[in-house]
Amino acid sequence: MPPAGTDKTIVHGTAIAIDGNAVLLRGPPGAGKSDLALRALSLPVGSDLTPAFELVADDQVAVRRDPDGLTVEAPATLKGLLEVRGIGILAVPSVGAARLVLLADLTMADRVERLPDPWPTEILLGIRLPVLRIAPFEASAPLKLALALSHRPWLGMSP
Repeated sequence: MPPAGTDKTIVHGTAIAIDGNAVLLRGPPGAGKSDLALRALSLPVGSDLTPAFELVADDQVAVRRDPDGLTVEAPATLKGLLEVRGIGILAVPSVGAARLVLLADLTMADRVERLPDPWPTEILLGIRLPVLRIAPFEASAPLKLALALSHRPWLGMSP
């Protein structure tokens, strides 16, 4: 965690975005962050269920607090790079920055709540964010991320 009063930090994780709104995928090395991002980036686009994901950052994510909330971006040395296990580090299209609106903790399927209410939250750099617990290797995981970012179900939950 960053020291109190800090307005920026580097987080181990992967950030992907839809329409400028990002989710920060978190988990230990080998948990599936890059793999989940790769599958999300490759979702077919063409409906409300499958808007286009864009890579923001992989492996390390720069998080900055600004007047509108939190912004995520890749450190300069990692911009546009994605680790594809078994193949290597590849250059992929990416977006420069996005607004961080959701944290996603990668976990085992039996630890995912069916109907989170209230929605779990966490404070990052003084900003409270919803936390989605997700099983990264489920076939539906990329679609669940798209639905969470597009529909923001935590907004209608109990405080």
